[in-house]
Amino acid sequence: MRIIAGSAKGHHIMAPKGTPTRPATDLVRGAIMSMLENMDGDWDNVLDLFSGSGGLGIEALSRGAGWADFVDREARCCAIIKSNLERTKLTDRAHVYCCSIAKAISFLDKEYDILLIDPPYANPNIGDLLTEIDKTRLITPQTRVVVTHSPHMPLGPKYGALNLVTEHRHGDSCINVYRKENIS
Repeated sequence: MRIIAGSAKGHHIMAPKGTPTRPATDLVRGAIMSMLENMDGDWDNVLDLFSGSGGLGIEALSRGAGWADFVDREARCCAIIKSNLERTKLTDRAHVYCCSIAKAISFLDKEYDILLIDPPYANPNIGDLLTEIDKTRLITPQTRVVVTHSPHMPLGPKYGALNLVTEHRHGDSCINVYRKENIS
């Protein structure tokens, strides 16, 4: 895998072996970034959940994101993310949390402009996670929540106040973008 655009363009990144991690392909990462670049909003703070190799968050940093937090529960994945950040010279703009997603969303206490969620495709609880994230202070109406998933496990159009903005299919991957409804 390689970073496909921005300041770290062309840098190869490692993917963890011996874990259930399925890194987003260059095509899918490129499609996600293109979708985000065509939407209004900042790239100041990015949260990459189910980070695996860190490819999505590192791609966002390479393209101008100010800061990225990475969350993965596998120690091997966390070590790979740190190594990939060093390799791309982006360590000073990131932090890696080696813990469960549930634990991370319980203690992370800032608003993010972009949430990148790339869970295992067999995970049937992604809708529940989106509903839980909707209840946190991690997202605002300006936050773009990007979820990759299998077309065989479709996601709904609404989770709490999160509404589907767009959905694209790329091969065996679907990309859904949600935004929080502005409730006055």
